[in-house]
Amino acid sequence: MDLYFSCSLTGGRGDQPVVAALISRLQALGHCVLTAHLADASAMAADGGLSPEAVYERDTAWLRASDAVIAEVSTPSHGVGFELAYALERGKPVLCLAREGVRVSKMLTGIRQPGFQVRTYRTVEEALAHQEAFLGR
Repeated sequence: MDLYFSCSLTGGRGDQPVVAALISRLQALGHCVLTAHLADASAMAADGGLSPEAVYERDTAWLRASDAVIAEVSTPSHGVGFELAYALERGKPVLCLAREGVRVSKMLTGIRQPGFQVRTYRTVEEALAHQEAFLGR
């Protein structure tokens, strides 16, 4: 399955170890993660040479090509919010993962569109289990 993984970059990279574990598991299960570069601690630097227009064109093309979207939403991000809306408008299944106790925008938690889920986790293992359950649907 071609997957688009979304997470905060400019808003903060505190969740990068969780993101790396989630993307690694997806790849181990045989999925193609179009945004696998986000697992690297140097993801910000890798995109640093790209213009905003190039990032938009690349990422929206990946979103259109993806079968589903998984997002780590513990750190608020304008880009992630846009990507989620873009995916939903195209009928993509979306899973949002957030650390338990983190306040997630009501714009996300209020979505009742079929195929959209928000799940919280306490541990990386729990996040991995949510991700695998989502993909098993």
